[in-house]
Amino acid sequence: MGNKKGDMETSFEVRSFDADMSLEAYNKLPKLPLYFILDNLRSAFNVGSIFRACDILRVKGLFLCGYTAYPPHKKLEKTSLGTIDYVSWQYFKTTLEAVAHLQQRHVPVWAAETTSVSTLYTDMTYPHELGIVLGNEALGVSQEVIAECDRIFEIPTYGFKNSLNVASACAVLGFKAMEEMSARP
Repeated sequence: MGNKKGDMETSFEVRSFDADMSLEAYNKLPKLPLYFILDNLRSAFNVGSIFRACDILRVKGLFLCGYTAYPPHKKLEKTSLGTIDYVSWQYFKTTLEAVAHLQQRHVPVWAAETTSVSTLYTDMTYPHELGIVLGNEALGVSQEVIAECDRIFEIPTYGFKNSLNVASACAVLGFKAMEEMSARP
């Protein structure tokens, strides 16, 4: 079967339902050795969308820091579409605490930020395990957090705006990390 319009079968079913498994069964599945660290995100809706991306990627952890919304929260529950229970998350009073938490476990932490010294996310060699800091929608990743990160990488932008929506950036970087990590023996 091809994927061109003329080659496609006329009958197919769109999968519009969630996985048929218990939370216990889900928790036993292997996790992608990836952590996302949210540095003072303002929008609970974006955080809910990030929960969805983290569930889809089956990441090891999501760290919610500072004034980032965390469960229980109505806006999070709305946009996460029930994924809060399926994502291992932890709250940290500061982003620096979350970064230190991973680095003490020898997990490299990279800041996703557009700077004069950032490397394109497609040009990076991804480690076996990784933490990625995503920044505030208006202010980006704080300077003090960037200073503690092991690397700085960016998604290139070609339009008027200098950055991608944080939930979209999470998905782009998460799938790239999954692709790179899965390609290793």
